[in-house]
Amino acid sequence: MLSTTKKLRYAVEYGVFRLIAGLIRLLPVEAASAASGGVWRAFAPFLSRHRRAVMHLAAAFPDRSRAEIEAIARAMWANLGRTFAEAFHLDEYARGDRVTIDDEAALQALAARPGGAVFCSLHAGNWELAAVGGLRAGLNVAGVYQKIKNPYVDAFVTRQRAPLYPGGLYAKAADTAAALMRHARKGGAVAMLADLRERKGEPTLFFGRPAPTSQFPAYLARTLDLPLYAVRVLREPGARFRLFVEEVPVPRGEDRKADVAAATQALHAAFERYVRAAPDQWMWAHRRWG
Repeated sequence: MLSTTKKLRYAVEYGVFRLIAGLIRLLPVEAASAASGGVWRAFAPFLSRHRRAVMHLAAAFPDRSRAEIEAIARAMWANLGRTFAEAFHLDEYARGDRVTIDDEAALQALAARPGGAVFCSLHAGNWELAAVGGLRAGLNVAGVYQKIKNPYVDAFVTRQRAPLYPGGLYAKAADTAAALMRHARKGGAVAMLADLRERKGEPTLFFGRPAPTSQFPAYLARTLDLPLYAVRVLREPGARFRLFVEEVPVPRGEDRKADVAAATQALHAAFERYVRAAPDQWMWAHRRWG
């Protein structure tokens, strides 16, 4: 139960958040995206997380100069700032033409096949839009999200995201995996972000270094005999995006544990290709390698 002090603090934070949200909603999406990206590019490099981003970039791209690394890091902050503003215009992205699906016919064919599927994306481009493809194909997509500490902000953000997930949104909790497995068994699709550090996860190579990683997406696909897909959301000029869906091989041999590990590694090999192609669009500032 929240104390009176916490309730007051959360209420003030929520009020400021809603004020910012209201101002962003007043602007056209392109203007809001550009303005927020500019602010983040200007101020985020003064944060301690900027140093972490630069360190990770230098380790991933040892052949790049310090100036090149710094430029990528600043462009990354601009992308994150744009993503923040675009989150208040998700309804426009869901119903409009700002997201182009690279192979829509293949996605429609996937939707027509019986059974569920597992879709995994990463914090690149605008990852909030990864579910748009499933929505347009008519898939019953369920999503997973990390709760925000402030419950009022969390409820507001969840309401913004909910229309992209007709199968429901599940907060990360002890019973979330079981709920997602039930949804998939009924023929629903499961969408999740799979590139963050999982504190108790298994080491998976990412940019040549072991990174603690959740194997749940591969486990779900292997256990329920479902296809596993990597989803890439690539930012294009004018607050527009192109969405790519790529099937990831899931071995189905006698050793399920080894199959899950191999599929997880294959998924992250796809993620690494996406990041190498557009390093300024991935979130380098988080503790991916521990």
